[in-house]
Amino acid sequence: MSHTEKKEQSVLWLSFYAGLLFAAAEFVFSIFSGSQSALMDAVYDASELVFIVFILFLTPLFYKPISEKYPYGFFQIESIILMIKGVMMLSVTFSVSADIIGKALSGGNHVNAQQVAVFQAVLGTCSVLIYWVMKRKNRVLSSPTIQAELLGWKLDTCYSFGLSLAFFASSFLAKTPLKFLTPYFDPLMAVVVAALMLPENLRMLWAAIKDVFLFSPDQEMLDQVKTVSTQVLEPYRFTPAFFDIIRTGRFLWISVYFTISEDTLRVADLSAATKQINHQLSMLFENCVCELIPSTDEMPRQSPRSGGMPG
Repeated sequence: MSHTEKKEQSVLWLSFYAGLLFAAAEFVFSIFSGSQSALMDAVYDASELVFIVFILFLTPLFYKPISEKYPYGFFQIESIILMIKGVMMLSVTFSVSADIIGKALSGGNHVNAQQVAVFQAVLGTCSVLIYWVMKRKNRVLSSPTIQAELLGWKLDTCYSFGLSLAFFASSFLAKTPLKFLTPYFDPLMAVVVAALMLPENLRMLWAAIKDVFLFSPDQEMLDQVKTVSTQVLEPYRFTPAFFDIIRTGRFLWISVYFTISEDTLRVADLSAATKQINHQLSMLFENCVCELIPSTDEMPRQSPRSGGMPG
């Protein structure tokens, strides 16, 4: 096992144990307090644990070398797992939200607002600490999985402090004419949390779908690759014809098809240009490889592999 692989697994294990502790605490608290917002949080964290267990067992595959049998390695498995996670989180969100809305319509839910506020404040403080530790450990890594985990802890932090502030404010409702709203505050907060998390889940799901089906990356990335490629190839009198750019998990694959103005191609120039363009692109994107492929004017401007992007 490589040093990078060990470091990635250590970060994932930290997230797993912290998530397990949080889920247990939230579930126990939801039982004793009757808080549906705490139950929603516990369900989310439990769903995350299932995902992390999958990744912990599959992480060694991401470090296996590329071979003729597996030309893209096992990087696409990571995208598939992220897609499964996205679908699972959406399913959990809709099912739990429907249940909470049903309970709200049947009379709401009475909870000790100050008790919930303190509990969420403690969770938020712990989430900040865990996020900070994971962020430091991930500085030398480039893992979509850990980035997804960091996003989860960031959302947990905002969620916990937001709920703490909201419940603290709601504790004063009992002394106002709005007292009748108190039973509906807890289920309302649970639904608001679900609604706030929905866009992030959808973005993660769409990004994973794009990777699995080998869709082109975003336009900003395409423009960066085209700019660097043109600058590197120009001194060698190579003219980019079209670009084949795909992402599988954490790895970026770039093929630049180019034409030449002369009848012959110097191997030394091709080798030097390939080395230079890989160096330049590695400064922009971690875990990427670029190949230069000579083309001809008669060759159609379409990548034989995945459609390509015209230069």
